[in-house]
Amino acid sequence: MASTGVGPRMRQMIVLVATLLAWMAPARADDISAAGRGVVRIVTIAVADDEVVGFGHGSGFAVAPNRIVTNAHVVELASRYPGNVVIGVVPSEGSKSFQGKLIAIDTKRDLALIEFSGTKLAPLALFSGAPTDGETLIALGYPGNVDIATARSAADFITPQSPVRSQGGFAGTRTLEGISVLLHTANIARGNSGGPLLDACGRVLGVNSAITNGEEGDATFAFAISDTELTGFLTQAKQPFVQIAAPCISVDQRMALDKAAEEKDRADAANRTAQAESAAARAREAAIDKARTANESARETYMAGAAVLLVFGALALGAAGLLLSRDQQRPGIWSAVGGGVLLLGAVALFVLRPSFDEASITTPGMGNETAEARLPADAAQGPLLCTLQPDRSRITVSPGEPVRVNVGPDGCIDGSTQYAESGRRWQRVLIPADEQTATIREFDPDTATLTDTRYFLSAADMQKVRDVKAPVPVNQCTADQAKRASLASLQQLMRASLPPAYNEKLVYHCASAGGQ
Repeated sequence: MASTGVGPRMRQMIVLVATLLAWMAPARADDISAAGRGVVRIVTIAVADDEVVGFGHGSGFAVAPNRIVTNAHVVELASRYPGNVVIGVVPSEGSKSFQGKLIAIDTKRDLALIEFSGTKLAPLALFSGAPTDGETLIALGYPGNVDIATARSAADFITPQSPVRSQGGFAGTRTLEGISVLLHTANIARGNSGGPLLDACGRVLGVNSAITNGEEGDATFAFAISDTELTGFLTQAKQPFVQIAAPCISVDQRMALDKAAEEKDRADAANRTAQAESAAARAREAAIDKARTANESARETYMAGAAVLLVFGALALGAAGLLLSRDQQRPGIWSAVGGGVLLLGAVALFVLRPSFDEASITTPGMGNETAEARLPADAAQGPLLCTLQPDRSRITVSPGEPVRVNVGPDGCIDGSTQYAESGRRWQRVLIPADEQTATIREFDPDTATLTDTRYFLSAADMQKVRDVKAPVPVNQCTADQAKRASLASLQQLMRASLPPAYNEKLVYHCASAGGQ
């Protein structure tokens, strides 16, 4: 579309830098690692007379940027002795820990809600469905036996580090003291209490709370408080949360489905084009036949008129000769003149008879262009309301609320953000300042489709993307093709710094929002 405005030397540099960034990028966007960004260690420190008299720890996970779910038994002392027990929240990344405040507790469900400030965590989403028999489940948390084996001092317990991951299978549902729990075989230990039990897409299925005792060779099983209990607890605590109903589908499966859908769309488009061209050809043939019939009728009329004039002209000339032979000069002259005029009229009708030029025939309302050329260009513009299409999406943490966009000319979105050309589509890599998520937003005006491809990154990987983003050449909408070409080159570099596989893909269909 636009001229690149970039010299050969600059293009070589861009390709080299993009290659290096792609090499340095994470091998894959991992849903469990993404969920781990919102998993924390919960530390309780009991103090009496300015001396530490007790220490305990468990796990928890974010349901909001500053709200943590854990087990009630992890913070039970803090609920009983709020003036003597401090709750510490230790994120999985960064260099700081934060003091938490207990805001809700349900000892029967063994659930508690903690609030803290000082940083924002990536909230985990709850899965509203139920796991299937034998489904692979993943536990994240901070097992005490690992901490004891690796900690060199008490300070290590309040130092951020990634949670431990263990995997097992779903073994059924049970009721434990009147509370619905999930039975599973993922290895957990004391310290995992309050941590999430996840499906393969990183959505929360339950809250790990207890293990069975393995005696005389008996297998060890774990219990997790079910999402049914968790949602009830959060609702009573008036704590908003994200709940996902979409089934878990892997990135590879989504890509395969997208490829099949794209091939079907191309085949359907080709079929529609062929049908339109066939209909246009039939309409043209009909128009040609109609024009030919009309032409033949008109030619016959002209020829018949010419023949009549020729006959009358000849008669008039014959009469003129007869009159002149009888010395009737005046009538003879007038008869001769009239005969000549009639003969000239006959010649004119013959010469002017309509010819037939097939190339000049057009189909009403269509002209001579092909069906493909008649496809609308930039059809979707102006204020649009975009609705999520779950069957075309991969949803892991987003609620999927409708999105409003205002598409202007030359890729100006919402009147302030310039998007770069990507074929006939408009594209922009969005990097928020306070969130560890990179989003490639793409709008296709021909199909009125908005796509958000999202990458949930670690703090270190997010910084790599921000380092590339720094020299943005276009901060406002512009019609300058050279500036837009520079933006497109930068977008390529930013994309090269992202993992080859995404975490979440949200596909929306947009329609005119009118005056809304």
